[in-house]
Amino acid sequence: MKKVALMVFCVILAVFAAACTKQASAGGGGNSGGNSGEITVRLLTDATGIDDKSFNAAAWRGILQFYGDTWANQTKRGSAYDFVTAQSQDMYIPNIRQATDEQYDLIIATGFTFAASMSEVASQNPNQKYMIVDVDTVVLPNMLQAIYAEHEGSYLVGVAAALKARADNIANPRFGFIGGVAGATITKFEVGYIQGILSIFPNAQIVDYYVGDWGKPELAKAQAKNWYDSGVYAIYSAAGASGGGTIAQAKEYRAQGKNIWAIGVDSDQYEDGLYTASESAVLTSMLKMVESSAVYALNAVKNGSFRGETITFDLKQDGVGYSTANSAMTKDITDTIDQVRARIISGEIKVAPTYAEARRLPGFPQGLAAKDD
Repeated sequence: MKKVALMVFCVILAVFAAACTKQASAGGGGNSGGNSGEITVRLLTDATGIDDKSFNAAAWRGILQFYGDTWANQTKRGSAYDFVTAQSQDMYIPNIRQATDEQYDLIIATGFTFAASMSEVASQNPNQKYMIVDVDTVVLPNMLQAIYAEHEGSYLVGVAAALKARADNIANPRFGFIGGVAGATITKFEVGYIQGILSIFPNAQIVDYYVGDWGKPELAKAQAKNWYDSGVYAIYSAAGASGGGTIAQAKEYRAQGKNIWAIGVDSDQYEDGLYTASESAVLTSMLKMVESSAVYALNAVKNGSFRGETITFDLKQDGVGYSTANSAMTKDITDTIDQVRARIISGEIKVAPTYAEARRLPGFPQGLAAKDD
């Protein structure tokens, strides 16, 4: 009898263990999101993380929005969703493989620097769903690629900077652009911005500089100081966390009474530019709604429509835009920008997305550091 009882106990224990193993492997690699029937997602970022107040932060906001959470109340983090930050690029593949092994329903990577790593892992795991932002070269049936018309949104903030300079009666205003790592995506920011400026000041002087890194704000700050000191009126940075250096320098100088501006990117960086309770050094920001693509992909996974495709989020789809939080963006300025926006959507204004195309436009500056590859 003792032997029979022991055998029965062992069978029950084995069945229980097998059930637990099956349950843990469902959905999100053993997290409770899979157990509750909720889809699971992991966001993979570069070293700047979700606190870059820019690109990665926007992706994280989209995930929070999908699950009904907020930045201050992330109730389902660690169960339905989470993120992993790679301190260096050699961690990209290990981080993607780990998320794949943990069986998240969706894995999202932000930025073109992930392209090769995502392509390698995704091609080896055809049943896993992946999404990458700012890449349109990874054509796989399990990879959703989200790209944005950054040149259209950047055209609008270029117009804003130029209109503000004209309203301030600045004679022969100069404008600057600071990029992170040179490449086709950041080029769209730069050439769109310049085209917007030139639509108001056809002979405007433009200077540009690339930090070569997404996380070195001190370099952007030093360059911004040099430019502001030399008479540059507004600087637009598309440089991830490095762009915080431009805003920091603009805050210092506006607090001293200098009439200069920074222009934010990706997220509305108005609050980052506050130097008094109600005054910000960030005139406007080019809004890149990365959250839109995150929500789109999560909904596609949820309703079973996810497939390998490339989607462009442009002005018409409200994928890009500009912020109006700063009172310095007066109604006459925003009215003009909105008219320009409508003309871009209608096709009346065509904004060149590459340096090769833009440099053929009358008066467009030559010899910039922008790259189309």
